[in-house]
Amino acid sequence: MSVHGGKLAAKALKQAGVECIFTLSGGHVMAIYDGCIDEGIKVVDVRHEQAAVHAADAWSRLNPGKVGCAVLTAGPGVTDGVTGVANAWRANSPILVIGGQGPLNNHRRGSLQEMDHVAVMKPITKWADTCYATERIPEYIEMGIRQAVSGNPGPAFLEIPMDILGAEVELDQIRFPTIRTVPPLVLPAQPDIDEALDILAGAQRPVMMVGTSVKWSNAASAVQNFIERVHIPTFVNGMGRGAVKPGTPELLNRVRKDAIKQCDVFVCAGVLLDFRLAYGNTIPADAKIIQVEIENELIGTNRSADAAVVGNIAASFDALTASIDTGSAKLDYSAWCETLIAKEAQMEAAFAAELNSDEVPIDPLRLCREIRDFVADKDVILIGDGGDIVAQASKVLPVPEENCWMDPGPLGTLGVGMPFALAAQLAKPDKRVLIIYGDGAFGLNGFEYDTAVRFGLPIVGIVGVDGAWGQMVRPQAQFYGKDRIIATKLNYTRYDKIVEAMGGHGEYCERPEEIGPALARAFAAGKPALVNVVMRQDVETGMKGSTYT
Repeated sequence: MSVHGGKLAAKALKQAGVECIFTLSGGHVMAIYDGCIDEGIKVVDVRHEQAAVHAADAWSRLNPGKVGCAVLTAGPGVTDGVTGVANAWRANSPILVIGGQGPLNNHRRGSLQEMDHVAVMKPITKWADTCYATERIPEYIEMGIRQAVSGNPGPAFLEIPMDILGAEVELDQIRFPTIRTVPPLVLPAQPDIDEALDILAGAQRPVMMVGTSVKWSNAASAVQNFIERVHIPTFVNGMGRGAVKPGTPELLNRVRKDAIKQCDVFVCAGVLLDFRLAYGNTIPADAKIIQVEIENELIGTNRSADAAVVGNIAASFDALTASIDTGSAKLDYSAWCETLIAKEAQMEAAFAAELNSDEVPIDPLRLCREIRDFVADKDVILIGDGGDIVAQASKVLPVPEENCWMDPGPLGTLGVGMPFALAAQLAKPDKRVLIIYGDGAFGLNGFEYDTAVRFGLPIVGIVGVDGAWGQMVRPQAQFYGKDRIIATKLNYTRYDKIVEAMGGHGEYCERPEEIGPALARAFAAGKPALVNVVMRQDVETGMKGSTYT
């Protein structure tokens, strides 16, 4: 039986467990679409290639052990996807991006949309290569996926020229290698476990931060068991949000700064000491650092570790707990934790005034409280898309369970909202999906509401409209003066009307008491919906620390 290269690609993707691809129609890659029809792989076509890659990223985040896939046409199709690949790179999302290319037989002759895609992608992928032989397409797909999921995961890029995809080969002569989307379990060394526990045994005020690598190691249960065993005060960041069960007494939020300032041991559980922790400078100089990571290359970033446990993080925490249970040291930090819990309650009470503000235009924190109250009893995946609004939401909204919160991540890429939501609603059709937007972020990929309408996905968004790029306008006013504000103001646009024009449902709110009922109507509409909320513009609020340092 003779088949073209696009059918080989689709067969390999099917073997890898790919259920859908995200794409924007392009002639260089249409052969793959044809193959997807035969293999029952859903083809989700978006309105911008950046959105296709963001959606593939979210698919990987929401489906442990599976790889998200985006298929991009050549030239501007690939370059439009670069931001999505870069975001996946910083978030360690294991995705496969397949890019088209001009015909190999016209290589370097200037064919339509020809450019060196691999050179562009190499700095922001774990692996980037070109397949030059039709019969080797499955082999190259396996290589890309293997690289994407191994060690510290990340994106892989495979370029396939148009004539290689279109060429016919005999199916019975093609080797389809086994494709494993879950890497081998790397176990930590027992001496490293012992060293970490020796340091913990001497601690009076330890603190643990749970982050992204915990998610990629599927380590939530093991981390939870460790926390409950030793009662260590714990904070979360990145994709660690949701990894610790809501309601866990040791899971704290508002006292993070004070707790870290007082700690004598800091446990980095899948957390890098990057800008979010001031490159380790928030941790006292005399505090010891225990780093539990997925790969050795991540150890010692910005501060040296006093103990390093390298391996699958679930296996590492299982080993830590087992060694405590069988050893002589009985670690229990309940008293230290109770002190912080009491402080947390005091700070929560002081915070309540802003959450309950009745002012008009609406206080951003009151908006977040209304969202919190509305979703409290619902099975919802929350997606934050913006700068200020995501920071505010993280202070107010608890994450109900693992894989129920997604945001731009450390690259700070705005515009992930609807692309992430498309993948979330397709991957988890029994859940509802709510995007929390800033008005700046909405403008980047808001047109993907068209995609949600075409595919019948009842995604709901709520956009806080303050007519400004909030994280930019405040420091601009502070550093240069209120009379020097430029390129940071937006209109109070009726984004709800834009969504209505695409075939969705729109709501408009100017008062805080209108938000809850508007959300209820949006969720009941049975189609993509957007709630437009007019918020207070905080131009003169002092900036307490630069995002960019």
